[in-house]
Amino acid sequence: MKSKKIILVLTGLAIVALFFYLDLGRYLTLESLKANRQLLQTFYADHTLLMVAAFMGVYIIQTGLALPGATILSLSAGAIFGPVMGTVYAVSAASIGATLAFLFTRYLLRDAVLRRFGNRLEGMNKELEERGINYLLFLRLVPLFPFFLINLAAGLTRLPLRTFMLGTFFGIIPGGFVYVNAGASLASINDLSDIASARVLGSFALLGLFALIPALYAQFKNRNTTTP
Repeated sequence: MKSKKIILVLTGLAIVALFFYLDLGRYLTLESLKANRQLLQTFYADHTLLMVAAFMGVYIIQTGLALPGATILSLSAGAIFGPVMGTVYAVSAASIGATLAFLFTRYLLRDAVLRRFGNRLEGMNKELEERGINYLLFLRLVPLFPFFLINLAAGLTRLPLRTFMLGTFFGIIPGGFVYVNAGASLASINDLSDIASARVLGSFALLGLFALIPALYAQFKNRNTTTP
C-alpha cells in the first residue's frame, strides 16, 4: 500500500515538474487564448467529443494538482463551447479535480498532518461534520479563500466525500458562470481584472453569507437552549 502511495505522489510531482519545465503556462494566458480562439473553435467543430474530453482532462489535472491557469481555462470554456455548455464542462471538470485533490490529501497526507496538528483540527472537524455543507458553500462562494487551499483543508477533516462533492459543485457554479460567460465575449476583455469587479466580488460575498445563515441560526438556537 505504501508503495502505491509513493508512486501516486511521485507521479503528481512529475506532472507538476513537467508543466513548469516545458513552460506550459505560456499557453494559459489571455493573449494566447485570444490568438488561438478561432483555431480552437474550428477544432471543436470538427472533433467535438475529442475537444470536450481534452478540455475537461486538462482542467481536471490543473485543478487536482493546483497548477496555474484556472481562470484562463474557464474563459476558454466560454470562448469555445458557449456560456451554457461551457459552464457545464468547466464546473464539472473543476469539481472532479477538486475531489481528486481532496482524496489525495485525505488518503496520502492526512495521517502525517493529523499526527502533528490533530488537536487543532478537532474543532473544525466537528463544525464540518455537523454543518459541513453550509460552511463549504460559504468557502466556495466567497472568493477570499484560494480554491486549492479549501480542497486541501477539507481533505484533512472528517467531512464526508459526498458533502464535499455537492458543496463544491453547487458552490462554484456562480463564479464559474461569471468567467465562462465572460469568455463567450472574449473580445471585450483586455485584462482579467475586468471580470472580477468589486460588484461581482461583493455579490459572491453576499451569497456566501446567505449560505452561512442556517449554521449561524443553529448555533444561536443551541446557545439559547443551553443558557439557563
